[in-house]
Amino acid sequence: MSIARSRILDLMKAQCRIFSMTFNPERTRTGNKILRQRLKGPSIAAYYPRRVATFKDLQALYPDLETWDDDEEDRLEHIELLKQRGKGAPKKKRTKDDSKKIMGKRKKPAAPPPS
Repeated sequence: MSIARSRILDLMKAQCRIFSMTFNPERTRTGNKILRQRLKGPSIAAYYPRRVATFKDLQALYPDLETWDDDEEDRLEHIELLKQRGKGAPKKKRTKDDSKKIMGKRKKPAAPPPS
């Protein structure tokens, strides 16, 4: 006493309509489970505190006000010391000729001794 496949499919359609489910008799992967989930973006955004005004924001708002940023001054001083010791960042190339000049300043590998 087997039940016809068409009757079972009709029953599944009715069941899916009643319980607001997706009718998928071939059981193909549709991603419907993921799409039904609640969005995570708002909860993640609410987890982190709102951004407060930074020192640079205040300087941009009031350029005529004389301000002093200790952290920025320390950073610039550190970079200057590195440059004096020759450990600073290399200069950026501006043109193709500049890059050729920089490549020319580098030491070329020594040729192997003649045998």
